[in-house]
Amino acid sequence: MSLLTTYLMRTILISTLLVMLVLLALAGLFEFIAQLEDTQADYGVPQALMYALLRLPQLSFEMLPIATLIGSLLGLGALATNSEIVVMRTAGLSVMRLAGMVAVSGVVLMVLTGLIAEYIGPPLDYFARTMRDEARAGQERTSAGNAAWIKDGSVILHLDRVNTEYNFGGVYLFRFNDDDTLASIARAENAGIDESDRWILENYRETRFKDDGVQSVQSSLAVESFEIDSELLGITLVKPISLSGRGLLSYVRYLKKNGLKSVRYETELWSRISQTATVVIMPVLALAFVFGSLRSSGAGSRLMIGVLIGLAYFLASEMLANSGQVFNLNPAIVTWVPTAMLLIVTTVALSRVR
Repeated sequence: MSLLTTYLMRTILISTLLVMLVLLALAGLFEFIAQLEDTQADYGVPQALMYALLRLPQLSFEMLPIATLIGSLLGLGALATNSEIVVMRTAGLSVMRLAGMVAVSGVVLMVLTGLIAEYIGPPLDYFARTMRDEARAGQERTSAGNAAWIKDGSVILHLDRVNTEYNFGGVYLFRFNDDDTLASIARAENAGIDESDRWILENYRETRFKDDGVQSVQSSLAVESFEIDSELLGITLVKPISLSGRGLLSYVRYLKKNGLKSVRYETELWSRISQTATVVIMPVLALAFVFGSLRSSGAGSRLMIGVLIGLAYFLASEMLANSGQVFNLNPAIVTWVPTAMLLIVTTVALSRVR
């Protein structure tokens, strides 16, 4: 049995690898062409090509479920065409036993998908986006950054710019009392975070509101300690797609702790988990189709079916994820709907095999 499992796994993995290479070549080409439309400053053709190449691991994660389905259809279809699947059934293997063997390939691909999603894709995607933004900024890259609002308990901070150097320019601090009344307003002409995650505020001026009047405090240098450290603040610079699962989880906890909306990041986190789990289902679904209507079909028909199912899954996932954010639906439920539907279709299709 282990020999048959290895044989099936090798067939599916090789087919999936070939399909993935084709999809990545197309996706990389389209990504490169899209970047050529917005070259400026130091961001030229070489940088656009580098950006497209760095984005490939993240793109491979997004396309792995579809590539697994198409690769499994082609690989198992070839075995069915050569009557090898029939021989396995004749030797006494049940449909469920074959499904379990095929699922081993899905588990291997699921582990690979998880590793790419956590350790390879997001860091390279973030590096690519940072490289592109800095190249486009040209000579002004040292002052590049975006204004940001950050909440830490009873303190709300407005940073003039947030960049990878943690040099924020001017900062406003709004402190509130327990009853949400304004306690003080402060302004620092320049701010940054040191190696100990302390906030260094230069030319600090604070106006405190008290019951008996207003008090003004000034200091050339002030040091503040917030729960927002450099690692957490760095997450605010990153798009959800460029965050690892650990980064997403950390930022979701921060947002919930401070009473802020976290639906966008929860949706990305749960979408990533469900998409990774879907990879296990795809080879089993392909087996059900090979036993059924595609048993005697050619590679072209199997390819078309795989593309149609893959596109339907992708569109359903994107539509439900975006709808969940708009209508404030539970991300843990919405993002699992496409995966659950695939599992139901797979179970029904296998149960009909005789």
